[in-house]
Amino acid sequence: MNHQELERKSSALTLSDMEIFVFPELVYSLLLANLMSPRIWRWRADPWFAGLETMKPYRRIVRLKQYIIEHYAFNLDLDTWGLTTKQRELGRFADFIDAETLKQSNALFGYEGDKYYFDVDIRKHFGLDKYAGDVIPYWKTETVEAMDAFKYRENYAGGAGECVSLAVLYAAALFIVARIPLKDIFLMATPLHSQNFVDVGEGVLTNNRRLVTRAMWFNGTALSAQARRALENERVTLVAHETGYVHILFPDATIQPQAYAGFAERLRRFLQVGLTDEMLGNYIRHRRDIQKCFQIRYPIHGVDHYIGAERAFAYEQGSSFKVTDATRNKLLSEIEVEYFSHELVPNGIVLNDLEDYLRTHRVDLNNAADVEALRKQFSCGCLNAAVAIEGLIRFCQTVPRIPDIREKTVRSEPVPLAITLDMDRQALIARLEAIRPQNAVANLAFYAYRDLTRTEPEPFLLAALERNPVSIVGAAALTEEQVLKRVADMSNESIYDGPGRLAQPDEVWNYGRGDGVERAILLANILHARAPEKKISIEIAPTAARLIMDGREAKFKSSKQLKQQVWPLA
Repeated sequence: MNHQELERKSSALTLSDMEIFVFPELVYSLLLANLMSPRIWRWRADPWFAGLETMKPYRRIVRLKQYIIEHYAFNLDLDTWGLTTKQRELGRFADFIDAETLKQSNALFGYEGDKYYFDVDIRKHFGLDKYAGDVIPYWKTETVEAMDAFKYRENYAGGAGECVSLAVLYAAALFIVARIPLKDIFLMATPLHSQNFVDVGEGVLTNNRRLVTRAMWFNGTALSAQARRALENERVTLVAHETGYVHILFPDATIQPQAYAGFAERLRRFLQVGLTDEMLGNYIRHRRDIQKCFQIRYPIHGVDHYIGAERAFAYEQGSSFKVTDATRNKLLSEIEVEYFSHELVPNGIVLNDLEDYLRTHRVDLNNAADVEALRKQFSCGCLNAAVAIEGLIRFCQTVPRIPDIREKTVRSEPVPLAITLDMDRQALIARLEAIRPQNAVANLAFYAYRDLTRTEPEPFLLAALERNPVSIVGAAALTEEQVLKRVADMSNESIYDGPGRLAQPDEVWNYGRGDGVERAILLANILHARAPEKKISIEIAPTAARLIMDGREAKFKSSKQLKQQVWPLA
């Protein structure tokens, strides 16, 4: 195969953030790999999902969410998969994308987002600040098997994964367990985050382990603020769907225009709402910095009293009552009388009066006259009315910066995926195998699936020897004999189910276990890094693997049932 094909196929095996950015078809290939995996199909037998088929779609999704929250942690440890350098990766991707474009759009190569991200020091937030100069983390995306295997790592009670891994896990589980058609699931990636839009009801966003409904998007809580961050402050780099993908930087797209238009319209509706008195209150809850400028009027024994909005919103914590709905009086009645004042604080805005204004005046935030009239209601010496109104408009009308498909040349895959809910796992795999020659995403799925009975070994071995630095660094202080013993003493257990499916060396090292073939490749990775000039080969048999270097050898038992072959590694 040529260089470009080798890079693409091997990237489907390592699935780093930057590889998915450069090869946008890979994110859906990982989804298909998870659909082929027996792991998520087993969830359907869990008692937690008993009776799921009788529930409405949203209730099924909520049940799934709770399962994921209980079984998977969000992992942003950038050291998990080791380090590389910008120059090394730019050299790899030179045939696919130029350095300046990558720098402007990918967090690992310099992207820091809009002003919001500069304000919060986003590189420090994501832990990127400790990688100075040319050094960057691999930031790899995990298969469901690699996510499950975190339970073998110290300080992890169960599975774990970063945001792309969780988004793809969610998408696969939505199909397999919650029975949501793939046509209703859209994967979205920004330079610093990944989430899904699920076209059910008014829409649902997956956000790491959690779900965000349209009502939650506008409720002003800390959870919704976290969910809003990416779509409010970043471009959507990539949208992937069963019909294909569209990438903000690449001129070609494969997603079906009709499906994309429907997605864009549904997402726009999800992110926009009319201004009401309740939305105003939610905005003030969201903007803690301006709460000090608002007072809430409340009669005590028939006499008007006032309390600062900051204190009132703080009392929502742990209460079932809210400032912003019909339960306000019940909330305020729980607050001690001494926190109320007989007099309005100078320069304070009475939230009740502003709410009354919105109840009697229909305000169109797209109408300049309406906005100007509303601005006058915000006038006080405490806040900048223009800035507050600008924030209110953004709160109610987030405009997603998604790729414009009108600028793209759309080319459809010759054969669609056509994966349906009535397929079981074996039928799904059979469908993907049948269309591999005509569907690039289906073909790459078998590489992401790590199946060496269905793929040639070269991409797997290239990825193993070039992009697995953790095992090399981890073994650096060990002698060659100690390395041999460490690898030989590992549990003879693969994290990947079934014949032919292999873990990469750093997965074997991190989780402390591997089939004989996997441990032979791990050993080859470490020894090759120490002596790249020496010849190394691995002899493979259905039940064994033998590594040979300079006349020395190491033998391992295997249950992977790979055919007899020899892999010359260096």
